[in-house]
Amino acid sequence: MSPITHFLVGWNLANATELNQRERMMVSVAGIIPDLDGFGIGIDLLTRSSDNPTDLWGEYHHVLGHNIGFAVTVSIFVWLTSRNKMKATLLAWISFHLHLLGDLFGARGPDGDQWPIPYLLPFSDSWQWVWQGQWALNAWPNMLITAGLILSTLILARRKGFSPLEIISLKADKIFVDTIQARFRKV
Repeated sequence: MSPITHFLVGWNLANATELNQRERMMVSVAGIIPDLDGFGIGIDLLTRSSDNPTDLWGEYHHVLGHNIGFAVTVSIFVWLTSRNKMKATLLAWISFHLHLLGDLFGARGPDGDQWPIPYLLPFSDSWQWVWQGQWALNAWPNMLITAGLILSTLILARRKGFSPLEIISLKADKIFVDTIQARFRKV
């Protein structure tokens, strides 16, 4: 799934219960942070025409961040930095794992290549998540899920008075929410 979809999954999940702004951000970020292991794509693009091109993205994406070891690390961080420790940590754990499930179901490349998820790393590489029915990144199920999450995000922004923009800028969030609330007034 796309990083935008992963993020929106986390943000919608963060709004399933009462969390403060910081905890909503952590749950949202937990839904996208496994893709931090895709860091090498920029270096790969810069070196692709050189004498020594790299393949960092191919080697490490879905490896370093898509596993139980990283899930535990993220959960410990959320536990240590949140007020509603149980709630925020549980939702971050779920958000992280929804990312993995989203990739399991909808992350096949355009060339048909699948991304197995080495879930037990760093403890073991003996078992990987793979599903033969995995749909392509640009397949209609991913588009439908993303559209549904955007709609849900707009509804939540109207009802709750904040949006994912609160993570970046409270001023931008207020302008966005005011616009949504003015456009879609309660009848």
